Amino acid sequence: MKTYIKFLISGYMKSFFNVFFVMISLVFILNILKEIEFFSNKEVNSLYPIYLSLMSSPSIIFEMFPFIFLITTQFFFLKLFNNDEINIFKYSGLKNVKIISLLSFISFFIGILTITLFYSFSSNLQHYYLQIKNQFSDDKVYLAVINKNGLWIKDVVDNQTSIINSSKIDNNFLTNTFITTFDEHFNLIKSLKSDKIDIKNNEWLIYNPTIFKDNVSQKTDLIKFRSNFNQQKIESLFSNLSSLSILELIDLRKNYKLLNYSTVDVDIQIYKIATYPLFLVIMTILSSIIMLNTKKSSSKVLKIIIGLFFSVVIYYINNFFNVMGSTEKLPLMVSIWTPIIFLSLINLIMLVNINEK
Repeated sequence: MKTYIKFLISGYMKSFFNVFFVMISLVFILNILKEIEFFSNKEVNSLYPIYLSLMSSPSIIFEMFPFIFLITTQFFFLKLFNNDEINIFKYSGLKNVKIISLLSFISFFIGILTITLFYSFSSNLQHYYLQIKNQFSDDKVYLAVINKNGLWIKDVVDNQTSIINSSKIDNNFLTNTFITTFDEHFNLIKSLKSDKIDIKNNEWLIYNPTIFKDNVSQKTDLIKFRSNFNQQKIESLFSNLSSLSILELIDLRKNYKLLNYSTVDVDIQIYKIATYPLFLVIMTILSSIIMLNTKKSSSKVLKIIIGLFFSVVIYYINNFFNVMGSTEKLPLMVSIWTPIIFLSLINLIMLVNINEK
C-alpha cells in the first residue's frame, strides 16, 4: 500500500473516531437526562438511567451516521488545509478526485460493517431497552405480537384478562378472531368467535359473535368489548422497527403478509438499511465537495455551518420522501431512491472541475 494512501486512511479514521466518540457522548448525556426525568417518580436503582442510556444510545447513533460522516470529512479536510497538505498532494500529482474516491471507499467499507455488525448490535440493545422500559411504563398492556399464527394480544380490563388471536387485519377490522376471557385467578369466564370486529376505538364492536360459556354456545348480532387497545395503538406498537435485526425484519414482513397487514414500514426499514452504505458515500462526497469549494475561505466556522446546513436540508428531504412512501402517496421504490439519485446528481454536477479547486 502506497504511503499517501496509508496517510489518508489514518487521518480519516482518526477524524471519524473523534467525531464518533463526541457524538455518542452527547447522545449518552442527553439520554441520561431523559431517563432521569422518566424515573423521577419511580423507586429504582440510581444506576438505571445510566444502564438504559447505554442501551438506547447505539440505535440513535445509527440514525446519525450520515451526518457523522459529513462532519468527519469536514474535519479531515480542515486538517489537510491547516497543514497545507492538500497543496502538497496536488503538486505531487494526486488529484482531488482520487482523494474523494479513497474517502468514498473507506465510507462504503465502514457502511458495510455498520449494517452487518453495528446495526445488529444496536437493534438487540434497543430490543432489551424497550422490554425493560415497558416494565416501568404506566401502561403495562403492551402485550401484542405478530407471528405466523396472526395477531396475539393479552389485554387486562377490570381484573379480567383476555387473550385475543386474529388471523388478519383489514384497516380497522380484525377478521377470524377468537377471544378467551379469564378472571383474576385465571378461571375461564367465556370465549367468543367472530369474523368481524371493529377496533377503531377502545370500545370494540363485535359483529355476529358466537359466545361460548358454561359449555353452551350462543349467537348474537352485536356486542361491545372494552379494551386498552384500538387501531392506532396496535399500529404504534409495531412502529419501532429499529429494535429488530435484518433477519427479524424479514421474518416480520412474512408474518405481516400472512396477517394481511401493511408491509410498507418494514419494507422502508429494510431498504433503508440496504442502501445505507451508498448514502454514507454520498454524504462523504458531498462534504468533500463543500470543503474543496470553500478552501479559500479562512473561516472554519463558516465551513462547518455550510456542512450543517446541508445536513439539515438532506435530513428533511429524506424524511419527506420516507413519509410519502410510508403513507403510500408515492411508490415505495420512488420514495427510497429519489433522495439518493437527487443527491448523486448534485454530487456529479459539483464534481466538474473539482481537480482545479
